[in-house]
Amino acid sequence: MRNKIKEKVIVAMSGGVDSSVVAVILKNKGYDVKGVFFHLWKDEIENKGKEKIKDISLFNAKKVAKILGIPLKIIEIEKEFKKTVVDYFLREYDTGNTPNPCIFCNEEIKFKTLFKEMKKGRADFVATGHYAIVKKDKIKNLRYENKIFFPRLFRAKDARKDQSYFLYRLRKTQLKKIIFPLGNLQKFQVREMAKNFGLPVWNKKESQDICFLGRQKPEDFLKKKLKAKPGYIFDEKGKIIGSHQGLFLYTLGQRKGIGIGGRGPFFVIKKDFQKNELIVSDNFENLLLYSKNVKLKKINWIKKPIFFPEKILAQTRYQKSLVKATIFCEKKKGEYFLKFEKSQKALASGQSIVFYSSWKEVLGGGIIK
Repeated sequence: MRNKIKEKVIVAMSGGVDSSVVAVILKNKGYDVKGVFFHLWKDEIENKGKEKIKDISLFNAKKVAKILGIPLKIIEIEKEFKKTVVDYFLREYDTGNTPNPCIFCNEEIKFKTLFKEMKKGRADFVATGHYAIVKKDKIKNLRYENKIFFPRLFRAKDARKDQSYFLYRLRKTQLKKIIFPLGNLQKFQVREMAKNFGLPVWNKKESQDICFLGRQKPEDFLKKKLKAKPGYIFDEKGKIIGSHQGLFLYTLGQRKGIGIGGRGPFFVIKKDFQKNELIVSDNFENLLLYSKNVKLKKINWIKKPIFFPEKILAQTRYQKSLVKATIFCEKKKGEYFLKFEKSQKALASGQSIVFYSSWKEVLGGGIIK
């Protein structure tokens, strides 16, 4: 009897505990596992001797691959990453938007590259350490008399680690070939597994949300990369009460670091890029901070409703609670807008809103226009 041919899977290995455990799980399930490491951004960490240790993540990924006895391919895509993700991040802030580069990176860099490697290596699947769940329903196609898969994306079991928010731009054709082994696990279970498997990264600290910032604050990174244009700060009555250092350094709802002494505290309620003015208020319940309706652009549907309007649950930012909303579609213009049941605070153009069903399935999402 001939041995069953192992299914091949390409695993994105970052050198962290999550992706390392993914490789172990899939190997133990009998897959032919091949790791890939993306050289997206050089990280430099200073040790006690003030020397710089480069590529610590790659060092860890190599160590884990060696322990597991799997090949690891290093893919240099720093130029593409800078052009596609970092420049996008800077461009969006410079024009007054608040982007989420991790979502853009998943769509344009990580999964695109993974699928290219899958095709090159004639693999069957790709896998990452994202906390999300893919379900592949089998439905009989009466016309062709065979079974086809309809992939569905759901929130992870560990609500605190769920990353489905970052994955809403994936296509159904991609989801068919994606494995998320950590979706039904809690984070503490993943660490325990890594420890039991003898992986040296089992207690590694969580990585930064935005990898290219390193230890920098976003405002410090922006100061280095963008030309700041100082201007005046106005209160809600139109009185000048201070000066700002560049509008892209402030976010809606911000309280600390505005640089206004005396009475307060003040909160950012508006950024007028045309007039280069920052508007603040000492009333945190100021109506300008709240939005009940938002227009959306660049919609991606994983499971599009047949009829509109459709009641959904919406996530307005990563790790924010789901809130009730209704999505409308103007068919003639092909435009979508969202109406929240309760007004939401500090929504900004450029942010992503992800749509969920009542049973936590990802329907799709879009960007605030």
